[in-house]
Amino acid sequence: MTTLRLRPEDPADEAPVARVLAAAFARPDVTTPPEVGLVEDLRRSDAWIPELAMVAEYGGEVVGYALLTRVQVCTDGGTWPALALGPVAVAPHRQRIGHGAAVVQAALDAATELGERLVVVLGDPAYYRRFGFGRADRLGLTSPWSGLGEPWQALVLPPSTSDEPPPPSGEVVFPPPWSKV
Repeated sequence: MTTLRLRPEDPADEAPVARVLAAAFARPDVTTPPEVGLVEDLRRSDAWIPELAMVAEYGGEVVGYALLTRVQVCTDGGTWPALALGPVAVAPHRQRIGHGAAVVQAALDAATELGERLVVVLGDPAYYRRFGFGRADRLGLTSPWSGLGEPWQALVLPPSTSDEPPPPSGEVVFPPPWSKV
C-alpha cells in the first residue's frame, strides 16, 4: 500500500516542487505562474526557513507543497517574527483527497515545534478555517491585503511555555519576493 510521506523539502525537490506549483497554479494567460518564481526567490532570501518548506510525497513523487516563510509584525514597541503560509499547492491529479490538508498541517506542526507563534495567510476562509485560522483583523493585524477582508487570516500557534504572551498586533511586513505576486 502506498502512503503519503510528509517531510521538509531537500535540494533535489526544487524541480519537482516547481512542477507541482506550475500545474496547480496554471493559467492560460501566463507561461509560468508567479508562484513558481516566488518560491525560487524566497529560497534565496532571509525569509527562508528550510525546516518549514514541506513536501507531500506519494509513490516517490512530490505531489504537494506548503511553505512557511518569515514575515515581521511591526508595532510601536518593535518588530516581532511571524510566518506567512503560502504558496500551498497540490498536483491536479492528487487534489481533493487530503494531500493539501496533510502538508499544511505538517508545516504548521513543524512551526509549532520550532516555537513559532503566529502564522498569516491570504486564502479561502472555508479551507483555512479547518486549521484554526480566522480573520487577521480581529487580532489587530494589517497588511497590504487587509482590505480583502475575510481572506486575510491569522493563526496563533500554541505557546511553548504557559507564561508566554500572545503575539503582538501591528502591520505585517512581507519580504521583497512577495511584492511580485
